[in-house]
Amino acid sequence: TILRGLTTRFSLRSLNRSFAVMAEMKKIGTHSGKFHCDEAFACYMLKQLPEFENHQIVRSRDEKVLAECDIVVDVGGVFDAASRRFDHHQKEFQETMSTLGHLPFHTRLSSAGLVYAHYGKQIIANYLKKPIDDKLVSLFFHRLYSVYVEQVDAVDNGISAYEGLPKYHTSGGISGRVGHLNPHWNEKDVDADERFGQAMNLVGGDFMENLRYLYQVWWPAREIVEKAIDSRTETDSSGRVIVLRSNGGVPWKEHFFDLEDELGLSSANITYIVFGEGNDWRVQAIPNTRLSSFDNRQPLPWKGLRDDALSTESGIEGGVFVHVTGFIGGNRSKEGAIAMASKAIQLGNQDAETEVKKMKLEEQPTSVQA
Repeated sequence: TILRGLTTRFSLRSLNRSFAVMAEMKKIGTHSGKFHCDEAFACYMLKQLPEFENHQIVRSRDEKVLAECDIVVDVGGVFDAASRRFDHHQKEFQETMSTLGHLPFHTRLSSAGLVYAHYGKQIIANYLKKPIDDKLVSLFFHRLYSVYVEQVDAVDNGISAYEGLPKYHTSGGISGRVGHLNPHWNEKDVDADERFGQAMNLVGGDFMENLRYLYQVWWPAREIVEKAIDSRTETDSSGRVIVLRSNGGVPWKEHFFDLEDELGLSSANITYIVFGEGNDWRVQAIPNTRLSSFDNRQPLPWKGLRDDALSTESGIEGGVFVHVTGFIGGNRSKEGAIAMASKAIQLGNQDAETEVKKMKLEEQPTSVQA
């Protein structure tokens, strides 16, 4: 009996301490009822920060309950970053990443976008283990909004990605997948808060996978392309040929056009890119746009020639092929591929000079004999 009494008193003391801890625990508030991708995503992002990682998620529409929360998202009718209130449903709310002074995007923000705008750089900096003002943090902050967060904002605010009726059905992306986690009409005894936790992990895991991809795959490729652009005059004195120093499969096109715009290099007229492929090397004409392939700035001459015929015609040993459209060619060595690009530029310049001379001759007045 004495032992049972001690055990009971100890259990009650432990329980009381647990209630006290829960009462003192800081909270992240969001609305109850049907949940959406934006508040699940917003809560996940907040939980990635040391400041909020131990906060309890509270789902309620009771203003008294929300008033006890340290930070509130997607409910409450207030956007005020200073008081940590991040709702976007009020009639006068029209904030975008642009109006907040962060990024040049004009999609109306959801609670996810608001949290990302104010805490996104810190989340990225923590993941990269870099200062918040690091160049890479800013680059990823822009990129992740473009490729991931903006869609959540747009879907939550009912902004369509296209005009008119879609030509086919899509699954709804990450917002649709989160929506499917809500308790269904014919499900019994479902814990909605547990499902909300699953939604947080789903969208959060997807977001972090995008961040991991940027850091481990996208960024290394961009670095390679940027170094190739920076060292282009070492490859060819014209500065119109770039060489990727990594052999095999570097996705260069998107990075090239982004960097060309950012660095203001459109007047440099970079014309060819050389890269390794297997045991050979390729020289490819730069497309006129990032969406085109065959339409390019200057096709290679020697169209359709292969092997010895190509080497003989070009005067460059190791020729493998030139595509019949001239958009790409190959050589057995890197030096041979660079030589093909350099000679193609020379021949293109000669053709241009010939064309100018021809035009000038045509413009001269015809002499009339008396």
